[in-house]
Amino acid sequence: MTGAQLGLDFEAPRLVRVTPARLGTWDDCPRRYRLTYLDRPAPVRSGARAASTLGAVVHLALRSLFALPPERRSPEAGARLVDRHWNSEGFRDAEQAHHYRERARGWLAEYAEGAGEVDAVGLEQWVSVAVGGIVAEGRVDRIDRRGDELVVVDYKTGRAPTAEDARGSRALALYALGVERTLRRRCVEVELHHLPSGHVAGWRHDRESLARHVAAAERSAAALAAAAEAVETDPEAPFPARPAPRCGSCDVRRHCPEGRAAAPESEPWAQLVP
Repeated sequence: MTGAQLGLDFEAPRLVRVTPARLGTWDDCPRRYRLTYLDRPAPVRSGARAASTLGAVVHLALRSLFALPPERRSPEAGARLVDRHWNSEGFRDAEQAHHYRERARGWLAEYAEGAGEVDAVGLEQWVSVAVGGIVAEGRVDRIDRRGDELVVVDYKTGRAPTAEDARGSRALALYALGVERTLRRRCVEVELHHLPSGHVAGWRHDRESLARHVAAAERSAAALAAAAEAVETDPEAPFPARPAPRCGSCDVRRHCPEGRAAAPESEPWAQLVP
């Protein structure tokens, strides 16, 4: 019910519900946003990509590892969990799949060293926060309790991240706000954990830096909400493509002439870490 319906002289502001993934897709390419989230029936997508498969396996194995009692989070357990969750979709052949399976086993075994000392209070936890003109929500890989505060942990299996990546990640900033609101404990620390190298890239936000991320998210959310409303009244409403080299691995490129012209289609295993 609106403010006018209640006999008041104002309209209650409408919050836009978003996830970091939706915001990121919109900022990267409005055309991909429409093809991914708005068009129905959903356009056919390309097949599995090995880097995404590998990332999913590692995430599942880590979730299972930290679900174990601390005393059972051993290197052997980490390697076994890779085997339990393994998937070979998108790899070039059995030899390549075996190579990366063994690499992932090594990553988990090394990461499990000291894992028993981690106080994980959330695994793949859904968090949500109403802030500014948006409701930001999403699933956090892991939430650690350290002293009186909580820390957002995000796993990475691609290129090694930097502290600048952690500082500039809008997803991590929104997750920190969501964790603090959902779990009622201060959360300003965010970390990117790179499994192939064991490197941790972290950043400690202040209220000003978090506010800047929220403002950027609000701008993107307003734009994508307006575009979604436009397409309801005009199915031909423009959603411009933003051609770039990444178009070679876009899973909806077959429906985008500009994307196909921007870059040749990459092999499903092209984005694997060497």
